[in-house]
Order: sequence, then structure tokens, then C-alpha cells
Amino acid sequence: MGMSNLTRLSEFILLGLSSHPEDQKPLFVLFLIMYLVTVMGNLLIILAIRSDPQLQNPMYFFLSVLSFADICYTTVIVPKMLVNFLSETKTISYNECLAQMYFFLAFGNMDSYLLAAMAIDRYVAICNPFHYVTVMNHRRCVLLLATFTAFSYLHSLLHVLLVSRLTFCASNVIHHFFCDVNPILKLACSSTSVNRVVAMTEGLASVMAPFSCIVISYLRILIAILKIPSASGKRKAFSTCSSHLTVVTLFYGSISYVYLQPLSSYSVKDRIATVIYTVLTSMLNPFIYSLRNKDMKRGLEKLISRIKSHMDRLFTAKSMKTCGP
Repeated sequence: MGMSNLTRLSEFILLGLSSHPEDQKPLFVLFLIMYLVTVMGNLLIILAIRSDPQLQNPMYFFLSVLSFADICYTTVIVPKMLVNFLSETKTISYNECLAQMYFFLAFGNMDSYLLAAMAIDRYVAICNPFHYVTVMNHRRCVLLLATFTAFSYLHSLLHVLLVSRLTFCASNVIHHFFCDVNPILKLACSSTSVNRVVAMTEGLASVMAPFSCIVISYLRILIAILKIPSASGKRKAFSTCSSHLTVVTLFYGSISYVYLQPLSSYSVKDRIATVIYTVLTSMLNPFIYSLRNKDMKRGLEKLISRIKSHMDRLFTAKSMKTCGP
């Protein structure tokens, strides 16, 4: 569907992950399952943390917020993907596209800042354990969260405003499965130099700041762990960081692959890599944090046990009511 001499489109067309009709239904089923697992898994993490007094500390506070951000992150993208898998037109309105871009950038940035906050928490817990309670107090954690949220929303607002001033006159076909900045910049017929400069300065800084924080925190943690005399002590200290390191590697590894390359080389491989940090990481986070964390596993078991006992009581009461006189 071509466009000519238009400054504002009414809609875009999202090509998705595949243009082959036979792939659409299998992809729909796959992403529906991934989305449901993501929502249920992260919701269980939130409920387990909120309901267990032993999980009321900064690490799990940030993990519960990360789980909430992951639910929002995938909800911004996947439901529209699912609709388009079963649709022939695969359209998204101009305003809906900008809204999707805004919330994608906001929650994506939130994820990276929360991963940085969790790295700081691990650093204080391992390198400065006697002052952990005072350094990572609730007030400071809430202040960190408020600051990260403000930065994330201002960051996404800046990029969306810059995209909204562009004109599109060649095509409205986005070679992606959602409205990301780079594929849309490729469609613009007006100058995107300002967008590129901002992406390479503010955009890069917003990604590198939390990543640098994570790297510095783990370098300090590594130095501290190497000073522990016993092998069992080293293993115990490292085990508290392994889940977080796994998530960081998945998230930043895929982001680096997509964004640290020229805009002109954006291809199908980048779309597949994008699935990792937009959908797959959010789905795997609950498993990574629960399977490799004894406290989290215990909290989930207690929550599931309470849900089961509650369901049993409801079933028993319903049965007695049905069988009553």
C-alpha cells in the first residue's frame, strides 16, 4: 500500500514475523501460550512476594516491580501481534502506533533500570552487609523507583515526540511486528538526523547508564567473592547473584545485537532477536528467579498451597450446598 505526499498517515501495516499465510496460526498459538505463561508466571511472583513476610526486603521489592513491568511490557506488544496473526490487513492506526512505541520504550527502560537497582542491592548485600538495612531502606528504594519511572517516561516521550514530527510519503509498511523506533525511521521521507543524534546520545546514555551500574556492581561483587576464604562461602555468595546475571545476559545481549548496528542493516534476524528481550525474557524471568532462588521457591510453594486450600474449601462448601436438603 503506497503513500504519496502525505505528512500524516492514518495507519501503518505491520509485516510481523512472517509473511507466509501458513505460519500465522502456529505463530498465534505459540505467542498466545508465551503471553499467558508470562502473565501468570509474573503474577504469581508478585502475589508470592506480597503475601510472604520473609520476602519483604529490597531485592524482592524490585523483583515484584520488575514482574509488573514485564507484564505491561509484553501486553503493549503481544495482544496486537495476536490480532494481526489472524487478520489479513495487519494494520495499526498512526496514534495507536505512537502509543505502542511510547509504552514499549517506557517499560523497556524501566526493566533496565530495575535490573540496575537489583545489581546495586546485591552489591550492598555482599560487600556491605552490616549497613544493608540502613543503605537499602524502604524510603530509598521507593525514591529510586520514582526516579527510574520519571526518567523512563521522559525518555520515551522525547523519542515519540521526535517521531511524531516526521513525514511519511513512500510507504506505510513497517518491517517489524510492532512499532519500534528504528523500523519507523526507515519509512520517513523527511530528515531523521535529529532522531539519530538523540538516539546515539540520550538513547545510548539511557541504556548504558544502568548497564554500567550493573557492570561496576558485579565487578565489586566479584572482588568481594574472591576474598572469601572458603569455597562453600564463594558458592553461596555467587548463588545469590546467578539468577539476576542470567536475566541481565538475556536482556542486554539481545538489545545489543539489535541496536548496536547501522539502521540500514535492520533485518529479519533483528526481529527474531527482538522477541528475546520483548517476550522471551519476560516469560523466563519467573522461572529463572524461582528455580534458582530457595526463598522465592518457598514463597511460591506457600502461595500455591494457600490457593489450593482455598479452592478446596470453596469446592467443599459448594458440594455441601448442592447435596444439602
